[in-house]
Amino acid sequence: MKILIAPDKFKGSIDAISLCDLLRKEIVALYPEATVEAYPLADGGDGYASIIQHYFGTVEVSAATVNALGSPITARYQYAEESQTAYIEMAAASGLALLKQEARNAMRASTYGTGLMIRDAIVRGAKKIILGIGGSATNDGGIGMADALGYMFLDKNGDPLDPCGESLLEIEEIVMPETDLLEDVEFQVACDVKNPLCGIEGASFVYGPQKGASAEEVQLLDDGLKHLDDLFMKFFGRSVAEEPGAGAAGGLGAGCDVFLGARLLPGVEQLIDAIGLESKIKEANIILTGEGCLDEQSMQGKVVGTLARFAQQYNKRVRVICGDSLLSDRDLGVLGIESVVTLSSIAGDKKLSMAAPQRFIKEAVKQSF
Repeated sequence: MKILIAPDKFKGSIDAISLCDLLRKEIVALYPEATVEAYPLADGGDGYASIIQHYFGTVEVSAATVNALGSPITARYQYAEESQTAYIEMAAASGLALLKQEARNAMRASTYGTGLMIRDAIVRGAKKIILGIGGSATNDGGIGMADALGYMFLDKNGDPLDPCGESLLEIEEIVMPETDLLEDVEFQVACDVKNPLCGIEGASFVYGPQKGASAEEVQLLDDGLKHLDDLFMKFFGRSVAEEPGAGAAGGLGAGCDVFLGARLLPGVEQLIDAIGLESKIKEANIILTGEGCLDEQSMQGKVVGTLARFAQQYNKRVRVICGDSLLSDRDLGVLGIESVVTLSSIAGDKKLSMAAPQRFIKEAVKQSF
């Protein structure tokens, strides 16, 4: 029997690499004759950079930058000198996890710090930058990032605006960079969702509330992103509002597309292709995957949904261990998932299961097999 372990992290609880080690240990104890292989995954959000380092042996480097609200911080990204490739996790600078709950402010948050990280990588010599976008505190359509890279956003009086969400509706002119900093640099974006830029399924309505936006602010931010897309048409000759992933990271997906000329790719699929995991899926009898919480987003570009679709393609059995699950039996059936075991149900307490997941992995494996 060949068992393939391929989970994402359990956000706020345990990283994917450590989780794989725990799962493999318990499965080998149950089935010593089985062939067990483990491949930790990431979708482009928090933890993406560490997974890149795990597989490709990149070097971690530091950059002076700012968080989403402008406070100075030091952030880290991965760099491969030989290929001149930088792997940047936008959450390392502009992430929600860097802000206290009471400090979250979607109107004022900016991706400027992510732009500073990109600038640092280019100055270091990067000719290719792969940007993982997820876990953002921002809803600025990427104008903060663009501002850090030389773009300017002017109001009706021709004055520069602070590049944040509340400024989107005030932009009247986009001024292009005066330098050639971005020339000859290839950009790819690893997205973890497929949301459009605007509307009920867009960045502001779906993710704005968790970033501190009130109902009134959500509407203002959505109107701002619609206005930004109108400006894209005016100054760049194209609209990206309906592009899958344009709404990722508060519209950073759209900003990367337009300001950087980046290709937006599903983060999990990009990683699966890079490490040759599809061939391992073909060979496996059982695929064990998981993530912190199964929900509707899992059925889009997240790890579990993507693995389940690959498994269906090759008629493989899929089982899930996760922190918690909000999916119905019907949803699980659509994904072709055989079983779901949650650590919260084993622990009897969600907070306890998050705080000490290792205590419940053994029982979760037993219930799964």
